[in-house]
Amino acid sequence: MISEKDRIAVFGSNGQLGTELIRPLRERQSADVIALSHSDADNTDAEAIRRVLNAAQPNVVINCAAYVRVDDCEDHADEAFAVNAIGAFNIARACAELNAFCVYISTDYVFDGTKPTAYVESDPTCPINVYGASKLAGEFLTRYRLAESLIIRTASLFGKAGARGKSGNFTETILRKAQAGEPLRIVNDVSMSPTYARDAADGIVTLLALGANGIVHLVNDGSCTWYEFAKKTLELTGICAPIEAISATEYRTPARRPKNSSLQSERSLVRLRSWQAGLKAYLTEKAYIAESFAIDAQR
Repeated sequence: MISEKDRIAVFGSNGQLGTELIRPLRERQSADVIALSHSDADNTDAEAIRRVLNAAQPNVVINCAAYVRVDDCEDHADEAFAVNAIGAFNIARACAELNAFCVYISTDYVFDGTKPTAYVESDPTCPINVYGASKLAGEFLTRYRLAESLIIRTASLFGKAGARGKSGNFTETILRKAQAGEPLRIVNDVSMSPTYARDAADGIVTLLALGANGIVHLVNDGSCTWYEFAKKTLELTGICAPIEAISATEYRTPARRPKNSSLQSERSLVRLRSWQAGLKAYLTEKAYIAESFAIDAQR
């Protein structure tokens, strides 16, 4: 259970989730938070991680650092495993030496997508792309070094900071293309659990306050296809733009995606609001006002 006496280090603090984590940790818990970006500490360098954590002396470490470019992982498996797996082990090992609690952020892509309903924590894992395999390896190596660690699987994040290395997020891409009058052809046979990064961050803080450990699925409630998510985005912002539903077979990518990577938790620890409510909150935060978009879309 965290308190204002805690020192909490956050790796990947300038990423989409890490950025959102700093706020609730400082504001709600009044803890001493050490924000660590890639330039502060490269998690593939074990000695650098040791030096940074020995200097900071945290008792809680949250590992949000990740190689998240799913398609690039297929051609750069060595880098993906170096960051997502070996890097996770380096952080967990340093935590063990300091007797610090470690939180590892994982993904829905540890599953193969063949289950017809949402995946829960006890379901068997079977990644079908390099990214998912590297994150699953990170889970194993974190738990191997620290049995009392917390593995949090989240999915399809969208947040104000945008995904590092991805030029924003899916929502931003949809809005940008719609305003530019570009065609929107969106996959409608792949299901997932879109998650507002701010909600996920608040959920992580709650899990820490509860003293949770083991594996926890943390996503906004419900699931949808990418087409349904895009359509809701346009609806909430008031943009009138044509959008076509297509099959994943028409949108080939280097990395295979699970047909269904929806998540839900069987542990009853934290329940986030619906993805629709999370999306509305995000669009409000970004000041995407329906009236202004409607005018721009008609120009």
